[in-house]
Amino acid sequence: MPTLWSQRYAQRTQRMQGSPIRELIQVTDRASLISFAGEFPASDTFPLTHVQDACQRVLAEHGSHALQHSPTAGYRPLREMIARHTARYGLTVAPDNILITTGSQQALDLIGKVFLNPGDRVLVEQPTHVGALQAWHAYQAEYVGIPVDDDGMQTDAVEAALRAGPKLLYALPNFQNPTGVTLSATRRMQLVTLADRYGVPIVEDDPYGQLRYEGEHLPALAALDGHLRAQNGIAYNGHVLYVSTFSKVLAPGLRLGWIIAPEEVMQRLVQAKQGVDLHTSTLLQMVAYEVACGGFLDQHVRDLRVIYRERRDAMLTALDHYFPPEVHWTYPQGGLFIWATLPQPLDATDVLHAALAAHVAFVPGMAFFLRDEGRHTMRLSFSHATPEYIHEGIRRLGEVLVRALQSSGPHTLNPEGTRGVSGRSG
Repeated sequence: MPTLWSQRYAQRTQRMQGSPIRELIQVTDRASLISFAGEFPASDTFPLTHVQDACQRVLAEHGSHALQHSPTAGYRPLREMIARHTARYGLTVAPDNILITTGSQQALDLIGKVFLNPGDRVLVEQPTHVGALQAWHAYQAEYVGIPVDDDGMQTDAVEAALRAGPKLLYALPNFQNPTGVTLSATRRMQLVTLADRYGVPIVEDDPYGQLRYEGEHLPALAALDGHLRAQNGIAYNGHVLYVSTFSKVLAPGLRLGWIIAPEEVMQRLVQAKQGVDLHTSTLLQMVAYEVACGGFLDQHVRDLRVIYRERRDAMLTALDHYFPPEVHWTYPQGGLFIWATLPQPLDATDVLHAALAAHVAFVPGMAFFLRDEGRHTMRLSFSHATPEYIHEGIRRLGEVLVRALQSSGPHTLNPEGTRGVSGRSG
């Protein structure tokens, strides 16, 4: 029976959905369970002492400023630091090209608010980051999926989709969530060139770019695009909106992200943010700056790379040892995830139920697809568990998969998902 409230919700709420991953995290939040479900950074790596010292220093030296309103665009020293950091990687921007957001999730929401009308099409990787879909469902966007393989988005499928006139193209070129794959250097240039030819802006989401464990750094799409249209006197006039965050390299609880955009776009983004929260917490911005400055953040990221590489390697070794030979997986050069493809007729959601009974969890891959696809895929996050727990969790999950295959009869490898190059994953 309709209630007073149900008759007054805006039409956009019909497209809003809860995050299946965060709902799963609630179910799996118990001590006896080994979880590969969340994309949580390792809690034992958080720089607690540095954050505590920074809080005390900020309050002692800048207390009245830290507890006051601040400009919507963000704390200028923090934006200057981000600009200096991006310059190391070939992306030249000014502080005025940077908007500090309350996490990168707010950055995606603001982009949707500024650019998307009901029915606008967005090109996305298939599979893709659930958070982007969740942010843009409310703006009633439609999506066109571009397949992903071991070299990232398949650019040979992009041009036809661009001809249809999408509003935006969304990509995670580094260690993509959920597959862990990286867009190759050749495809990066192809993607930027095609988007420029058809006049379609790119939203580049790069939360994991600093967490590379092997191989050479690849230029950001924003840097490649910026070189195409560099103008004297203009720090950044590109057609790429670059989104990143401190969540994966400092602490997610700080809820600090940022957008890099041309000044023309920045004006619209600032106006949109003013209507949401006026500005991101002044105190937390100042604390993050105090923690990050002086070279600490650079060393902290180097330490994270060592820790996460060890955990990635532990999971790859365990997968090779315990998973049935019919299962295939990706080999990420960085980031937090490994993507596994199961043979037919296994359904990852059914496997999850059995895995939970064995006190281990993962995210079924279907959550990352646009439609009823990906039933035979799963995302495994290695960041939050120690190598010992990874070994035990993959052992349990391997036993679940062996039993499931034994009871399922003859099977074939499902073509959905992306194939990796690790051991039996070729």
